[in-house]
Amino acid sequence: MKKNTSLFALFFSFLKIGAFTIGGGYAMLPLIQKEVVEEHQWLNTEEFTAILAIAEMTPGPVAINTATFVGYQTIGVLGSVVATLGVVLPSFIIILVIALFLPRFASHPVAERIFYGIRPTVVALIGYALYKLGRKILTSSFAYAVAIGVFLAQLLFKIPPIPALLLAAGAGILYSVRPQKKPKEPEA
Repeated sequence: MKKNTSLFALFFSFLKIGAFTIGGGYAMLPLIQKEVVEEHQWLNTEEFTAILAIAEMTPGPVAINTATFVGYQTIGVLGSVVATLGVVLPSFIIILVIALFLPRFASHPVAERIFYGIRPTVVALIGYALYKLGRKILTSSFAYAVAIGVFLAQLLFKIPPIPALLLAAGAGILYSVRPQKKPKEPEA
């Protein structure tokens, strides 16, 4: 168990994240990083980045996977359950309420304008998460090349995410096993 971690703090942190983030998992990432890395310091940036990479490769919503992995890393199996429940509960309640009342208000002009206004906010939150994580992850020309290459491959050739991840992983493996230049020894 990491320092200063309680089940209540873990649950409440992910409950806040789930309640105040609209737009899905990627829009939640800045809040998750702020809570987990900056505010509570349950994980450092490298640990969070590793968990995020695993969460993205694991089937399922990235926010739920991230909550599960963070909970496990900080407290263990019970932490996984508590963090996952915390991040899912607000959405479950909101969807339940919407399902009860949406048929009456779906075509109401105010409801349409609300959803129309939320869309750009979601794009901005995802862009902010990309910027914030990119600053910490893209630290070399190789990392930039892989990121741009995967982006272009998906944009131009419609490569699905799993093959794109496998290509990026393969590029990383090849890059890490390439022969290194030996520094020249000073002449005597």
